[in-house]
Amino acid sequence: MDEIGYNHRHDHNFCIDRPNGMNSWLMLIVKTPAHFRVDGKEIRTSAHSFIIYTPYTPQYYYPATNEYFDDWMHFFPDEKEQKLMEELDIPFNRPVNIADITDMSAMVRSMCFEHYSSNPFRQQSIDLYFQLLILKLSEKLRKKEEQHERPEGLYFEKLLWIRQSIYRWPSRNYSIDDMAKELSLSRSRFQHLYTETFGVSVNKDVISSRLNKAAELLKTTDLSVKEVGIRVGYDNTSYFVKLFGSIYGLTPLQFKQAEGK
Repeated sequence: MDEIGYNHRHDHNFCIDRPNGMNSWLMLIVKTPAHFRVDGKEIRTSAHSFIIYTPYTPQYYYPATNEYFDDWMHFFPDEKEQKLMEELDIPFNRPVNIADITDMSAMVRSMCFEHYSSNPFRQQSIDLYFQLLILKLSEKLRKKEEQHERPEGLYFEKLLWIRQSIYRWPSRNYSIDDMAKELSLSRSRFQHLYTETFGVSVNKDVISSRLNKAAELLKTTDLSVKEVGIRVGYDNTSYFVKLFGSIYGLTPLQFKQAEGK
């Protein structure tokens, strides 16, 4: 692993243009919609996508909305790691949507921690995380193919849009009945199909999206805990503090202080 970054934010002016690529491999886990140029063609990818650039491949991408978030790593895979990616048929040099990058992003966060730590086994830990990351990536690609092959796959694009909306606009008041109605499904059928498709319930996704946004606001703004809670849809500050603590292990104020804001 050469360099790695977790949850980096850029504004709408961000643009990467490397006509000759780089001497290293590059993996991006893209959290917001973005534009990529591949073989001279513009491709707009949705949130929850990834791309792996091989060395010396042209790189050109920029935000499709007002801001851009991603995880990234420059790396030099050894022969064993390259063979693993080939055996799992991991696609290179084109963006691919995988519906859910949450667990993959968590792995990158752990890799980032190890990379910048002084742990004696940090390199071995990073190598294991990387192999796990590739395995999980392959699982998601296969699951995506299976979903399109099943009759339920007819709902996949609409479900994906609902999920992307949840993460894009976390403060909205999401009604399960309204979402089910949008797909012409019963409430129970919608919830079952959503969980089956993404491996997590719609309610948990709403909570995750809100707390992820809350963590971002706590790290990057001077908003008070109460203001952050309201921004992400929680008018009850006590409930917000309790919920945040159950996920992050810290109160919002402790988290804010730990991040130096």
